[in-house]
Order: sequence, then C-alpha cells, then structure tokens
Amino acid sequence: MSENKKLLLLDGSSLAFRSFYGLLDLNRFKNQNGLHTNALFAFNRIMEKLFETEKPTHLLVAFDAGKTTFRTEFFEDYKGGRQKMPSELAEQWPYFKVLVDAMGGKSYELANYEADDIIGTYARRAEKEGFEVVIITGDRDLTQLASEKTRVDITVKGVSDLKAYTPESIREEFGIEPLQIIDMKGLSGDASDNYPGVRKVGDKTALKLLKEYGSLENIYEHVDGMKKSKMKENLIADKENAFLSKKLATIDVDTPVEPTLDSLALEERDTEKLVSFYREMNFRTFLQDLDLSEDDLSEEFNEITYTKVDTITPEHFSDEMSLYVEMLENNYHYGTIVGISWGDKEHLYVAEPDVVFQSQAFKEWAEDQTKKKMVYDAKRTIVMLHYAGIEISGIEFDTLLASYTINTNDSGRDLALVAQEHGYFDVSVDEVIYGKGAKKAVPSEQEVLFKHVARKAKAILELNQKLIDELKENNQQDLYFDMELPLALVLANMEITGIKVEPERLEIMKEEFSERLLEMEKNIHIEAGEEFNVNSPKQLSVILFEKMGLKPIKKTKTGFSTAVDVLEKLSSEAPIAQMILDYRQLAKLQSTYVEGLLKCIKPETGKIHTMYVQTLTQTGRLSSTEPNLQNIPIRMEEGRKIRQAFVAQKEGWKIFASDYSQIELRILAHISEDDHMKEAFIEGQDIHSSTAMRVFGISDPEEVTANVRRQAKAVNFGIVYGISDYGLSQNLGITRKKAQEFIDRYFEKYPGIKRYMESIVKEAKETGFVETLFHRRRYLPDINSSNFNLRSFAERTAINSPIQGSAADVIKVAMIRMQEVLKEKNLQANMLLQVHDELIFECPAEEIPILEKLVPEVMEQAVSLTVPLIVESGYGDSWYEA
Repeated sequence: MSENKKLLLLDGSSLAFRSFYGLLDLNRFKNQNGLHTNALFAFNRIMEKLFETEKPTHLLVAFDAGKTTFRTEFFEDYKGGRQKMPSELAEQWPYFKVLVDAMGGKSYELANYEADDIIGTYARRAEKEGFEVVIITGDRDLTQLASEKTRVDITVKGVSDLKAYTPESIREEFGIEPLQIIDMKGLSGDASDNYPGVRKVGDKTALKLLKEYGSLENIYEHVDGMKKSKMKENLIADKENAFLSKKLATIDVDTPVEPTLDSLALEERDTEKLVSFYREMNFRTFLQDLDLSEDDLSEEFNEITYTKVDTITPEHFSDEMSLYVEMLENNYHYGTIVGISWGDKEHLYVAEPDVVFQSQAFKEWAEDQTKKKMVYDAKRTIVMLHYAGIEISGIEFDTLLASYTINTNDSGRDLALVAQEHGYFDVSVDEVIYGKGAKKAVPSEQEVLFKHVARKAKAILELNQKLIDELKENNQQDLYFDMELPLALVLANMEITGIKVEPERLEIMKEEFSERLLEMEKNIHIEAGEEFNVNSPKQLSVILFEKMGLKPIKKTKTGFSTAVDVLEKLSSEAPIAQMILDYRQLAKLQSTYVEGLLKCIKPETGKIHTMYVQTLTQTGRLSSTEPNLQNIPIRMEEGRKIRQAFVAQKEGWKIFASDYSQIELRILAHISEDDHMKEAFIEGQDIHSSTAMRVFGISDPEEVTANVRRQAKAVNFGIVYGISDYGLSQNLGITRKKAQEFIDRYFEKYPGIKRYMESIVKEAKETGFVETLFHRRRYLPDINSSNFNLRSFAERTAINSPIQGSAADVIKVAMIRMQEVLKEKNLQANMLLQVHDELIFECPAEEIPILEKLVPEVMEQAVSLTVPLIVESGYGDSWYEA
C-alpha cells in the first residue's frame, strides 16, 4: 500500500563534503594503496544509520554533475567563491557511487542541474504518489522543500548528527513557511553560493520583513511607502540583486530526470560487491558487520584425491614437493597447528599434526636442504615448524611472496584469494570452512579439514610455474629470488629470536604512570574547582562550557564536544584544556603500550616476538604486528621511555641501533638527478636548512630558525608523498594559498625534481605502472582515467611510489647482507628489529667496536647511489639508550 512507501533522498555532494571535513583524520584513514578513505568511511556510516532508523523502501543519492548549471548561465559568479575541492577528497569521489550501488541504492546526476534540483523534483513527484519523503543534506536551502509529506534533515556535526525540519518546526524557529525561505535568501543572499542579496540585510532583517510583507514581491510593492532609512535605500538600489538571488535560491522541482520513481526501489545489498569494496578500502569494522554465509562465499570445486597418512615413511617424499601447514590463529607464535599436507603432481598426502611431529622421516625430509619445498608464506611456515621442533630448510618457492612481488595487492592471509588473482579457483576461502569471529573453529567432520588443506597443497603446486613465468616476464626474478625470498628467512629468524623485555621495568612504569595520572587528575580537579570523572566527555563538557563558561566549538548529541581538536583550540585560553590533553596522552600510553606490551611477553622466552608482515604495503615496506613495535610513540619523553624495557637477552650484552639518515630524500636526489639536492647531500649539508635557504631566499645559514627549518622539512617530505596545497596547509597551519606558494618556489629551486615528476607520470601513462630501483612494480589502473580525481591520485602515486619503494628495498638488501655478514664473521650478535629505516641488534659488549664499523659499512653499501647513504649508530643497555 502507498502509505508504506518511503523515499530517502540523499544530497550526495553535500554529504560527501560533510563526511570529509567531519572525519578529518587523513593519516589514519588510508587504504593499502594510499587512497584516503575518511569521507567514504563516514558516508558508509551515515547510510548504515539511515537504513536502520528510516527503513526506506526507495532510495536515491543525487550528485552535482559539474560546476556549470542553468544558474551559471544567468549568473556567471554563482558558487564562484568556493575553493577547489581538496585532492584528498577528490580521489575518493568516484567510489561514493560504487558504495551506493553495492548497498542496493541508486545514484544519479543530471547535466546542467544541481543535486538540489534532482531532489526537489523527486520529492514533489513522490508526494503525489503517496510516498513519505525524507531528505538528508548539509545544505539549508533544501528546507524550502519541507511539506506535510516531506521532512528535511540537516547535518549538524559532520554527518553524525541531524536536525529535522518540518513546516511546523520552520514556523516555530523562523516564524515563516518553508517556501518563504526562498524569499529570505533573496534578501540576505548566500555567501557560500556567492549570490548577493540586498546589502546590509541579514537573516534577522529578512525575517522581520517577511513576517510583515509575506514575500519578496510584496516587499517591493510596498517599498515606496516605507519610512526613510538606509535599509530602504539598499532595498531600492539592490532590487535586481534581490530577485536574481531569489531565482538562484529557488530549487527547480520539475527537472527532466530520467529514472522513474519505481526504479528507485531499494534493492537487496550486493554482498559480493560490498565485501570487495570494504576489502579494497580496508574497512575491517564494516566487513566484520556483514553477516557472511557459506552461500555468499562457497563455490563448486573439482573432486580432489589425497591419501591420509597415519604412519609416515621416506616413501611419502620426493625431491620436489609442496608443503602446507595450517593454523587458525593469526598469531602463529602462540597458535596450534591443525593439519599438514604435502605432495607432488602424482600424490597428495594429509596427516594430523601429532603424526607429523613424531615422524623422523618427515623431520629428515623437512630439514634436508637438497629436498626442494614450495610453500605458502615461508616465514609463517618456518616459525610454526620451529615451535614443533622442526628446522625446515630447502624452501625454494613461496606462492604468497611471488604473488605479492608480481602485484603488490595484499590479499590478507587467505590462500584462496591469492590463487583467484592468478586464475586458480579450486580452493575455498577459510571463512567457509572455519567460520569467523567467535564462531571460528575446526570443522567437526575431519574430512572437510583434510580436503581443505589438501586443496591448498595442490594450489601451491598448480600456481608454481605460472608465477615463475610471470616473474620472468616482469624482469622481477632477481627482486623475488635475491630479495623477497631470502628476506623471509631473515625475518623468520628475527621473529624466533624475539627481543627481551623486562616486565619489572614496565610494571614500574605502570606504577609511575598511574601515580602521574592520579596527580594530573588532582590538578585538573583543582583547576576545575570540583571533582569529576576526567574520563567522561559528558562531565568534562559540563565543567568546561557550563561551569567555566568557555565558548563551545562543536556540538554532539550528548552536549558540547571535548575532542582533541577542540581542546587544542581551547588550550591557549584555558590551562585545563592542555592538562586534559596531557592526561589523555599518558593514559593512552599506559593502556596501549605499557599494559599492552606486558600482555605480549611470551612466558617461555621472556621476550616479545613481533610478526613482520612482508606482503601488506604497496611500496614494499615491512609492517610489524602483534604488537606493532614500529608505532611506539617517541615524540613524548614518556613514549621514548617505554623503549627502556627492551634490553639484550644476556648479562653484559648491549643493544646496538643503526638508522639511515633521510633515505627517501637521498633516493629522490638520485632518481631525479636534481643538481641542487645532490650537491647538498654530497657536501654533507643539512638538507632541510639547505631547502629553507633556497625556498625562502635566506643567504646566511645562521638565519634559518627552527620554525623555518620545520616548514622546509614539511615541504621536503610533502613533495615525496605527493602532498597537495590543502594537505600542506593543514600540516603547517597556514593558508592554502601560502602552501601553494611554498610548493611553487620549491619546484623553481629544484627543477630536476619537477622534471622527474613530469617524466615519471608520462612513463606511467604509457606503461600503466611505475618501478623502484629494483623493479618492484606498482600498477596504476587509473593513470589514464577520464575521471580527473582518479587520474590525479594515480599521478601522485606514480611520483612517490618509486621513492618510498626504493627506500624499502634498500633496507631489505641491507638486512639480508647483514645476516650473511654476522654469520660469515662468526659473531654472536643478533639482528632483532627493523623499525622504518632503523635496524636494531643485540651483541656482547666486546662486539660493539666491530658492529660500529661493520653495520654502517654494510648498510651504506647496500646500493650504489649518486649521493652517499649515511647511517647513524648508537648503543646502550636498552633500546632507549641506543
């Protein structure tokens, strides 16, 4: 029946902007390709919320088709004052429609019209058809569409809070009817849309006039009879502007839209598309919220033949076989192996873990260097078998690593997804077999498990030659066989070695931090004049904005915001704001790092065994997880002090650390062949001071202040990461215009860098990819896209990937060579950690003089560049001291 039909109309353009600025955490919200995703994340959240609260039967998301509309035909400066869309939002723009489509909705844009006009047209049509209509927008102009059947919800804070407008609430708030909002705009104009209105007439005066005269037309019929005033003079002088502004503010409710109302019926979500979208955007939370069934993920497979072995003999092995070891836990340092399979083209075998671990025949085959093994995730396999007492060797091929080398798209830990990328579909994704989340478990039917692990061993065999051929075709066999595969063995060794952590020191720190937090809490209470729960945003809001009378900056559903950005703005006028910020920072260090690290110490070894993820990033950089030791905050002294707990494993041993100095900028100098940048590095100048002098026209190095150097540093690194004027303005707290001036001057002073950027983009457009110095590729499918935003993002990626990727490659070469040299020289030193551009070792005190010479030598000679690679080293009793 018609009364049950509900049309939800979303102003896509307005909500996309609101989503972007409402969740302005550009560093946190990025996917594995470096694409910013903050606006898409917030947009997805509001759509989820609207589906839940509004339960629409029909849905349309309307977008602006472009800057030129029928309004610009009669007023050229319409919306002329608006700044260019930040590139960080522009690159997300094409994906909004992908998301809407996956959610079962329709998106639409119409040349020569705005989203408002599309919404107005469908709202009026739907009302006639008996629909209930709800409009969601960030633009108050749309309140003119409110009627007995149409409600207009305006975003208040970002996109998370909405304020509903109905004819009744508009009468209550403004004392006028919804359509009179158009007349109000005619009088007061609109700065955001850049139309004039009448000089000196704001909303207040406009409302007063409308309450008296009813409409713009009626005001001008009576203007002559008004008593003499400045307002009357302005009304007469700006009559043309007033009617022009009213025309511009009027939403066209009869546009030639094509989709019928029936075609806007909300369809079922396309689970496959949503899974694909959430994976691409790295939206793990939304992915977990999807209730995936076996039917969503399962496929028909060919029959597989395998032999279950209860007693293993040497006859079960040949000279070249695949091996697959299955464990359900992500953290394989603590997990339990559930099944093992191995085989060649003739035979596939499956055995229970206990059978394998008690077999001398299996151990001898696994540890025999001459017996070649093909595996999936060599590092994981080595570590898992090490804990079972088997030191595997002879790993000749790793399917996961080969796939990653060919195309650096991360497919997580699931072998089936990697196989699918290379055209092999005869293996199931793990979620179908084991379930997910709390329900994840070994299947009750043993045959289901055995068949699954056997299929994995077979997939490794089937993919082997195909992947080798692809590596050769890409000229990547050296990258794979000389760098990635040997590195997996180095990383496995580092993970098994682990790093000793003194729990007592962390416990002392925990006590100290607890006392400090209590002290800080006490001081906050004194400043506030009363006791309250410092961890309660609601109570803090009452203290700051009601009791202390500070001016609120943002509003939330529960009151006024006390978020970090708000407190930072308040800190200059109220000491309590800075006190709260300091308190929160220390509390996070306490919970995430001090307490978090204590939980990660392995009781059997007294060490932390972080896991290195070799196949995650598009640039080839390593990641660290469970725990992430690359992310311990070191800007705060308290954060740095956490490193005091990381010590050498034996009495009389030291921690030794070596760090590449400005490796990315040195690689930029080498790749770009820019004379000025090369000269600065060859002459050993401080690159940021050198840049400051060139870009800001300073002749004397003494005149380069810390602040000026900081700005130059932000520009230097910003250029490497393809920063926009908007991004740089945010980093430095300056205007976009000023930021653009910095970027322009930089290119003027470093013309080689500008030439490199232009040539690498040209090359990417011709080949579809860019490469590091070691032929690591990054494919850029959007580099020739007709969509400006997609193309721009791909261009920036083309510029920075060879630099970041080459830096990652250099440190990998250094790690492999370092492990070899430690062995060659018969040193006791262990390589423990890799953190960004730094390598951390432990060694006996007497080996320190050897490492001081050896490590920089190996690291600096890892690759030959036209500028010197410089390594800085230090040592001490803990990582902190080193």
